[in-house]
Amino acid sequence: MPIAKEGYVFIIPLMGITILFGIISIKWAIIPAILTLFVIFFFRDPERVVPSEAGLIVSPADGHVIGINHKADENLMGEESVCVSIFLSVFNVHVNRIPCEGNVIQTVYNSGKFLPAFQEKASLLNEQNSVVINHKNKKVVVRQIAGLIARRIVCWIKDGCQVARGQRFGLIRFGSRVDLFIPREVELLIKKGDKVFGGKTVIGKIKDEI
Repeated sequence: MPIAKEGYVFIIPLMGITILFGIISIKWAIIPAILTLFVIFFFRDPERVVPSEAGLIVSPADGHVIGINHKADENLMGEESVCVSIFLSVFNVHVNRIPCEGNVIQTVYNSGKFLPAFQEKASLLNEQNSVVINHKNKKVVVRQIAGLIARRIVCWIKDGCQVARGQRFGLIRFGSRVDLFIPREVELLIKKGDKVFGGKTVIGKIKDEI
């Protein structure tokens, strides 16, 4: 299985430590070996079959839907919107994906706290990075939010980039949350508690494109 490139900065040193300790004693190598396997597992980056039907918005992350706010006041959207919040545990794939094709209008980074990502106020107070996408004159915002353990948000795209649905655009290290802001006219196909997969699970349909 492919590994996200950001993972190798952790994997290679841990493998080195495991080998070194293994030379001294097999027992000493057990803990670093387990840590190495966990980090490899965490940074896994599986291929996904992205739905091709017009007008679909796919999940930007793997995890569970912990909330749907039908009247989210999102200033980057410029209007009231629907916010779908997805919580990623340390066992989920942490590579984030673009929900719909379009042009990146702007990326906005804000430093902040590191509250548990499942708390509602985390979306307001925690360190976060927002990607604003113009999709056929409709705005869609993906917000990467750091958590209690997650202390590093990575975003690979820049303002002005053309992006495709399901394209990888970043990750958050070690447990986090992703909020997806979409226009209110989108027909939602998920509900709170659902398990979703980045680039694969359909969050909703834009009605006038169906």
